[in-house]
Amino acid sequence: MDIEQTVFTIISHSGEARSLFMKAIKHAKEGAFEDAQQCMEEAEEKLEKAHQKQSELIQLEAGGKKIAPTILLIHGQDHLMTVMMLKDITEEFIDMYSHMQIKPLK
Repeated sequence: MDIEQTVFTIISHSGEARSLFMKAIKHAKEGAFEDAQQCMEEAEEKLEKAHQKQSELIQLEAGGKKIAPTILLIHGQDHLMTVMMLKDITEEFIDMYSHMQIKPLK
């Protein structure tokens, strides 16, 4: 397994998920809850792919392969964990906007 390529995959999928979560918040703010839900589903798919790649690295290390803690690896891990937190925050925003029953913003 090419560890560097795996980390780039984590960063890429995490970045795509981040953009989709932010788009979901925007849709919810505008009252477009179906669009927000669609973004959430797409983002969760990207996040799952990133998490799977992280799990592969963990399994390698658990199996005895030493993985050097490079700046790139730390960046990838930080990116993934931040997006995982953003998922939770996005769910809360969508819930909040749906309870507010706001009118779409112009």
